[in-house]
Amino acid sequence: MQFESANPSVVRSVKQRDLLNAWLRLVGQHQVLPAIEDYRPDRIADEMPDLMRFDVVGSGNHARFLITHEGARLTATYGNEHVDPDKRTNRYLDDAIGPVRYGRVVASYLTCIERKRPTYTVATVQDEDGKDVAYERLLLPFGRAGAVTQIVGSYKSISIEGGFKIRDLMSIHAEAPPMSVVLAVIDLDLVRGHADRRAADDVIELG
Repeated sequence: MQFESANPSVVRSVKQRDLLNAWLRLVGQHQVLPAIEDYRPDRIADEMPDLMRFDVVGSGNHARFLITHEGARLTATYGNEHVDPDKRTNRYLDDAIGPVRYGRVVASYLTCIERKRPTYTVATVQDEDGKDVAYERLLLPFGRAGAVTQIVGSYKSISIEGGFKIRDLMSIHAEAPPMSVVLAVIDLDLVRGHADRRAADDVIELG
């Protein structure tokens, strides 16, 4: 997969843009990779059903992603409702979604930790009634000493055809595999935090 450089305007979802802006404000304030404990976006409780959080275990292409939070809507989207709620966290992403689906998405996670920048992807899928749905994934990196140690992921589904069925939307049993239409790493024109008051054409560089 080839990820194209993009600025924050590539993100379509208003709620995902809010999450990204909260990350960018931390970058503007500290000019380093943000720490997860400093991340406090507005109305985060409303977003929890569509969020996942991961601890990054290992580095480079050998990194794995340990699930520490799995949103309830994502459980339905991936067809994991049969999994005991107590067992949906503290398992690795590759084990949770299986090798086929993991092979489709792992580049987003590896690019996020390699570039230390948010990644954003949009894939088109169909629900069980054949309606076209856009599945939007935003991954935000957090860490210390220049290394990504956690990732927060936001996952949104939307259809221009109106209401659709979210159950098993990204399941291995879906009618057709997702088709990627956007593969972006957000590393252009990063917005400064309000505390900085930097010139509008400045670009933050993360170490």
